[in-house]
Amino acid sequence: MPVAMASSISRSLRLRSIYGSLTAQCRLNKPSFHSLSGNSRPFTADFPPAFAAINFRFLCTTATGSSINQSNSNAHVTGTSASRSSEGNSGNNNDGKGSGGSLGKPVRGGPVSWMSFFLLLCTGAGLVYYYDREKKRHIEGINSASNAVRQGPSVGKPAIGGPFNLIDHNGKAVTDKDFLGNWNLIYFGFTHCPDICPDELQKLAAAIDKIKEKSGLEVLPVFISVDPERDTVEQVSEYVKEFHPKLIGLTGSPDEIKKAARAYRVYYMKTEEEGSDYLVDHSIVMYLMDPNMQFVKFFGKNVDADSLADGVIQEIKQQKLVKA
Repeated sequence: MPVAMASSISRSLRLRSIYGSLTAQCRLNKPSFHSLSGNSRPFTADFPPAFAAINFRFLCTTATGSSINQSNSNAHVTGTSASRSSEGNSGNNNDGKGSGGSLGKPVRGGPVSWMSFFLLLCTGAGLVYYYDREKKRHIEGINSASNAVRQGPSVGKPAIGGPFNLIDHNGKAVTDKDFLGNWNLIYFGFTHCPDICPDELQKLAAAIDKIKEKSGLEVLPVFISVDPERDTVEQVSEYVKEFHPKLIGLTGSPDEIKKAARAYRVYYMKTEEEGSDYLVDHSIVMYLMDPNMQFVKFFGKNVDADSLADGVIQEIKQQKLVKA
C-alpha cells in the first residue's frame, strides 16, 4: 500500500512538472489548438500512450476554455463597441436629421413676406386717402349747407326803427327823413349818466374816426336822449360837444321820446328818484341804420372801438355787395 501511494505521488509530481513546462512553452509561443498555422510544427513528445491521452484531453479543455473566454471577452468588447457605435450612429443620424434636415429641407418663409408687407402698405395708404377724401367732402357739404342758409332768401328784418319827430342840439325840428342818404350810428342815453353813457359815446366817437381812416366811409353819429325832463336843447348841445364835432344830439317832449324809443325797441325807466336827482336805467345798444334809415345791425356794450369800427365797415361793404 505505501509503495502504491508513493508511486502515485511520484507520477502526479511528474505530470505536474510536464504540465508546467508545457504551459510555459504555450505561453511563450501563444499556441492555439484551434488556430495553428500550417507552417507550425505539430507538437510531439515521447510520452506513454496513456499520458499522451490525458495530456491531450487536458490541453483541449484548457485551450477550449481559454478560447471560449477570449471569444466571450471579444464578443463583450465587440458588443460594447457595437453598442457605442450604434449609439454614435444614432446620434449621428439624429444630428444628420437635425442638420441635414435643416439644410436639405426648404426654409419656410417668415410670417410677413415682402409682398404681403407691400399689400398691407397699399391698403393702409388707400384707407387713409379714402378717410381724408370723405372728411373733406363732409366739411365741404357742411360749408355748402351753411352758405346756402346764409345766402338764402331773407325772411325779413327786425322791426327796429321808424318815424320820429324830435329837436336837434341846435333847436331845429328834425324827423327821420332828415337822416336819409347817410349811414347812421344811433345811441340812446342821457346827459346826467355818471359813467356808462360817457364811455359809450367816447367809443362811438373813436369808431367814427377809425371808420373814416380805414375805409373812407362817412358815418353820422346820433345821440337821442331818454331823459326829456332834464335834457333840454342847451344841455344836449353842451353835452355832445365833449365827444365829437359831428355828433348830433336829439331831444324832445316825453311823448315823442317815448315813440322814438318804442320804435327802436329801447327800454328806459327812472330809478332812485330823489327830487330832481335821479338816474335812468336804459338799454345800452348802438344801431347801424342804412341810408334809407333801415336797420342793419346793432352793437352791444361788450365791443370795443376797433371791433365796432370793423363791424360797421364789414356790414356796409356787405350791404353794398348785396345791392350791387
